[in-house]
Amino acid sequence: MTNVTSFIDKIMKPSFFQRFFLQEDLNFLLTNRVPRLLLTRLMGWFSHLQSPLLARLSIRVWRLFTQLDLSDARQQHFASLHDCFTRELLPGARVVDADPAVLCSPSDGIVGACGRVVDGMVLQAKGFPYSIGELFGPSQDPSVFRNGSYITLRLTSSMYHRFHAPQDMVVEHVTYLSGDTWNVNPIALARVERLFCRNERAVLRARLTGSGKPIALVPVAAILVASIRLHFLDVLLHLRYRGANEMPCTASCVKGQELVV
Repeated sequence: MTNVTSFIDKIMKPSFFQRFFLQEDLNFLLTNRVPRLLLTRLMGWFSHLQSPLLARLSIRVWRLFTQLDLSDARQQHFASLHDCFTRELLPGARVVDADPAVLCSPSDGIVGACGRVVDGMVLQAKGFPYSIGELFGPSQDPSVFRNGSYITLRLTSSMYHRFHAPQDMVVEHVTYLSGDTWNVNPIALARVERLFCRNERAVLRARLTGSGKPIALVPVAAILVASIRLHFLDVLLHLRYRGANEMPCTASCVKGQELVV
């Protein structure tokens, strides 16, 4: 009986699950070779269930697989799993550089790739290029970014998930593109060509205040995570969205202002 208890205690430790899912073939199989869209819709439904007890239990399970840290969250008790996932932070938890010459990160994240756009092409992973034209969709002209710069930020499930304006700017257009929900971790990025161009995404086109230089933010969905709310349009985009795919706007935003949740 002692041996059984010891084994259960061992496998219930977060490190066990995290090591287990670091095995690349198994990770890819379990997070991609599954009914991704169906599971994502089910998670969307489940995460919105209003039950503090269910939320607490779900968060305990969540912590088995990730290093979830809520120490900087504005609240510590949640009515639903979705409330935890889209949590606000304590004031001052993220400092925005006031220097107008500095472009801030719009979110928490791990830098997956960055560099120059070469003739309209960027890298997803080594040996896996894709075009910004395909990323933006057929309705958009990406020529102004043809030889610009790019950075890819990957948010893990445990991270703060709200997006903020990287600089004072005016959002001029939003394009919504329906698609798949492949995992966006490095294992999948190294195996699935043009993954970002396949997944559900929104393209936010904007111009920096003052210089007028163009900038684009492209939130990309992933398995179990496929909805964003645009504050400046008061629109919720998700897998069942049936509204307009092209949303012209004129939304002035100051550096650090929340754009998306």
